[in-house]
Amino acid sequence: MNKVLTKAAKILSVELYPLFIPTYGIALFCYAYSVAHPLPTVWTTVAVAGTFLLTCLIPLTAIMILMRRGEVTNFHIDNARERTVPYLYSAFGFACWAYLMIAILHAPVYIGFIAVGATAAIGLVALINRWWKISAHLTGMGGLVGGLLCYCLGVGAMPSAWMLCLCLGLSLLLMYARLYLNAHTPAQVCAGWLLGLVCTFIPYCIYSYAA
Repeated sequence: MNKVLTKAAKILSVELYPLFIPTYGIALFCYAYSVAHPLPTVWTTVAVAGTFLLTCLIPLTAIMILMRRGEVTNFHIDNARERTVPYLYSAFGFACWAYLMIAILHAPVYIGFIAVGATAAIGLVALINRWWKISAHLTGMGGLVGGLLCYCLGVGAMPSAWMLCLCLGLSLLLMYARLYLNAHTPAQVCAGWLLGLVCTFIPYCIYSYAA
C-alpha cells in the first residue's frame, strides 16, 4: 500500500509540476471563454504554444542542462540551495510570457495581471527559498485558483462549480502528495498555495474595484 501511495504521489507531483500549470491555465481559459465567445484559432494556438514554450519548455531545458552539469540533483530540485538559478531562469521565461500575452497578443487585462502575478510569484519563491523551502508546486496551484477567480471577475461570471472543485481538489491532493513524500512541511505547502493565490488574484481585484 505504501508503494502505491508513494507512486501515486510522485505521479501527481510530475503531472502538476509548477512549469506545467500556466499551460493548463491558458488552455482552460481558452476553453471556458470560447464557450460564449469563440476565439480565433490562430490566437488560441499562439497563446497556448507560446505559454508552453516560455513557461515550460525553455525553463525545463535550463533545468535539464543544470542537471547534466551536476548543479541540480533532480527534476524536482529537492535541495533548496539548488533552486535559485533554475527559478531565475523560470522567472525570465515567465516575464517573456507576460510580454507575449500583454504586448503581442493583447490579451484581456485580467490575463495580463495573471501573467505578471505568476512572474512575481516565481520570483518571490526564488527569493524565499534562500532561507525557507516554500513549495513551488503549491504556488503553481494557488496561482491556478487565483487565475480562475481573476477570469470570473474579469468576465463577470460566477466560478464554474466543476472547475473550482477540480482546482481546489487537485490542490488538496497535491498538498498531501508533497507532505507524503516528505518534500515539505504543512506550513511550506500552505504558504506556497497562498502566495500563488495572492500574487495572481489580489492585484487584479484591487485594480478592478479601483477602476
